[in-house]
Amino acid sequence: MKKLSIGILLSFAALSGMAEANSRRFHPENLIVKVKKGQKMVNSPFIKSAKRLIGRMYLVKTNNPQEVAQKLSKHESIEYAQLDYYGEKSQMPKMEVLDDMGLAMKRFTEVNFFNFNDPDASKLWAFNSTSGMNVSQAYDVLPQSEAKEIIVAVVDTGVDHNHQDLKDIMWTNEKEIAGNGIDDDNNGYIDDIHGINTLVRDRNGNATMNTMASHWHGTHVSGTIAATQNNGIGIAGVANNVKIMAIRTVPDDSDELDSDIVEGFKYAAKMGAKVINCSFGKSRNENGMAVRDAINEIGKRYNTLVIASAGNDSNNPFGGCPGWCNNDERLKYPASFDSENLLVVASTTSNGSMSSFSNTGVRTVDVAAPGSNIYSTLNGNKYGMASGTSMAAPNTSGVAAMILSYYPDLSATQLKDVLMQSVTKVPAFSGMIASGGRVNLKAALSKAALSTAARKN
Repeated sequence: MKKLSIGILLSFAALSGMAEANSRRFHPENLIVKVKKGQKMVNSPFIKSAKRLIGRMYLVKTNNPQEVAQKLSKHESIEYAQLDYYGEKSQMPKMEVLDDMGLAMKRFTEVNFFNFNDPDASKLWAFNSTSGMNVSQAYDVLPQSEAKEIIVAVVDTGVDHNHQDLKDIMWTNEKEIAGNGIDDDNNGYIDDIHGINTLVRDRNGNATMNTMASHWHGTHVSGTIAATQNNGIGIAGVANNVKIMAIRTVPDDSDELDSDIVEGFKYAAKMGAKVINCSFGKSRNENGMAVRDAINEIGKRYNTLVIASAGNDSNNPFGGCPGWCNNDERLKYPASFDSENLLVVASTTSNGSMSSFSNTGVRTVDVAAPGSNIYSTLNGNKYGMASGTSMAAPNTSGVAAMILSYYPDLSATQLKDVLMQSVTKVPAFSGMIASGGRVNLKAALSKAALSTAARKN
């Protein structure tokens, strides 16, 4: 299996963890505490409150998190106590100028866009089979069985759920009555109609319900996954059977808190998301295991696959890598975590090569998918083009949702295996990523059919 060396690498990282902790920004009142199996959360006069996040993990409020973390770490009932770190401020991928001539050169005559009456579908080069994900041909040979609706959670900057190409595919919490100020379904959140917002909390510290996009990033990601097909407007998403759950957890400057990510993951999985798209990351982790443990927990408890971007640090001498940035050696989080239900995605270009900015890693990066010059939805009924592994992850999430809709009995790890084993092999990717290839929807559908049949026999 992949990522065999991650535990060793993290052990070495722990030696410098405390030194780094003193230089990194963390929440002034939060601690993330995990108790040992069979143990209870400890009582202490230094702890103001302790709220269960997921499993044996708690969010602790205290006036002196560094001192309390040191004390709790020595307690026999505590597995770890870590500070609640911010992700680090950074710029999101930039929008690109739409080059109609360049896009025209990327259109491939083999693509059967008769499957889509969306006027800008021909700008979706990722749908072709030559250098994309073989989406268009897959729609010609979909299984005859009825597709199940799949919820995909977009943990990001929010989603413009009024967008003309997204309003019909937004997940709605049918057990909640909008605007009445009551937690109708008793899930701990008031008026969570399309998801939650962990960036804005009420006076009790609970996440709120405004998931509207504060930045174009989450809207762009959502359109790639599931923009409404055949509505005669804009573009088509990869998947036609998806509801997008909006988890507004990433600030506009990408400075997300570990505790917010954990809460967002738990909410999404508990409320039915079988795929979580995670187009964000950070380069330092201070030996924190909370996000990794949350990914493991939702895989075990809710059978949810997390799809994460590999990062965009390659060929960037200014704060990145002068050549290919290898996540096996220069860890990226959450991409470098050793979770069985985590699939990590590199980015490719319209000619089929690895995008020059994409991180790689034969142990820690699983597959590649189109991520350069991706045309998708923007806030305010607009559309635009962007590049990054942030764009490669949702292309893969769309493929994963399509597979799961026809083969819903696949576990998260089985779905991951299907995606990895059905890639279009690219010789140049050998030694760069674990699967050595690019995601292929048509081949993945065939692989899933064989895998399902084999389990039944």
